[in-house]
Amino acid sequence: MNFIFISANFPIRNFKWVEALKGHGIRVFVIGDSPHWDLHPRLRNACVEYYFVPDLSNFDDVLAGCRYFERKYGKIDYIESNNEWWLMQDAKLREAMNITTGFWPQDMLKIKAKSAMKECFRKGGAKTMRYLLVNGPEDLENAFSFAKEVGYPVFVKPDVGVGASDSFSLASETDIRNFLKSPLSETYIMEEYIEGSIVSYDGFCDSHSNVVFSTSDHFPVAVATVVNDNVDDMYYTNPFSLPFYDLNAEEFDRVGRNVVKAFGIRQRPFHIEFFLLSKDRPGFANKGEFVALECNMRTPGGYTPDLMDYANSVSCYEIYADIIAYDENRQDMNKEKYYAFASSRKDVISYQHTQQDIMERYHPYICMMGRYPEHLALCMGDEYYYAKFKNFEDGIAFDQFVRERAK
Repeated sequence: MNFIFISANFPIRNFKWVEALKGHGIRVFVIGDSPHWDLHPRLRNACVEYYFVPDLSNFDDVLAGCRYFERKYGKIDYIESNNEWWLMQDAKLREAMNITTGFWPQDMLKIKAKSAMKECFRKGGAKTMRYLLVNGPEDLENAFSFAKEVGYPVFVKPDVGVGASDSFSLASETDIRNFLKSPLSETYIMEEYIEGSIVSYDGFCDSHSNVVFSTSDHFPVAVATVVNDNVDDMYYTNPFSLPFYDLNAEEFDRVGRNVVKAFGIRQRPFHIEFFLLSKDRPGFANKGEFVALECNMRTPGGYTPDLMDYANSVSCYEIYADIIAYDENRQDMNKEKYYAFASSRKDVISYQHTQQDIMERYHPYICMMGRYPEHLALCMGDEYYYAKFKNFEDGIAFDQFVRERAK
């Protein structure tokens, strides 16, 4: 089996996916924009061959790399990047190469556009927020009417976009007027504002859209808050076999599985985000209920797959290789489960406890620690500590100790 991995050198820990695929007898070829000498040694050792392109956004150059591998090694079975930025290009490459093991361009509207996702969410039984698409001054009156209907504030972000850096809360007619005073660079989605936190349904599915592994990540601190207010961050992975302290786990897993089916996700990871309401929204949803936000056809960002591993005592990388090689999960899912916490600190904040203090108290529980690369630091923090606990309360205490501010 021949597998082309686009941009396996970024993020840096992508080498783990390539290693797992190689371990399953799959030949992996990598196309990337890093010079050969800059590849992670483990990526270099795991792939059959590396093809350098100066600019991954140059479709013709990337397609030339795919055709080179096909001529040299035979038919290509998969093209994947596992990266939100390249999903549309991945689809175009599959179409050009006549590869049917993934989405083609005509499938991508429901994958990339937040407005188009809503129908799939509703089909899967998930509640969705009311919305309006806006492009500029011509939508001003409709935006005023929408805000009057759902109430202020309203939340706007690119309808097709990645991350939280271009997301805004608009609290008044003046805010809306200022936001729409000029044509926008792209279409934005305006949604009713929901008070709460993000909880995600994460996992992998087979070629029939059956979920073969699922877990849940909980994000009490909003990414937009981390980015816009420059604060530190924490989140945690909660396996479904352990008690949930914020929502109905059985209902969440049921809806998550139905949503995966509704989107037609096949043989790939998924990261499906929901809002968990922190207060009642009369006539719509109550505190503790979850409302669909967006569906991402990839694993969660940063080093979260590792956090999922620590919580579930499995390897997400091996599960992914299983579904590609065998169309099923062959990992032992009966190992002990934990609550796995990721607590981060920012260099601009002074903390009560030193790294040595943290290690002395929590050394037996810490699974991984270090510093995020610059491209992740803005939205995740500078210094991170990942730890796992049998009791949820112990994890909360760990996070409070790590992020306690200096007095």
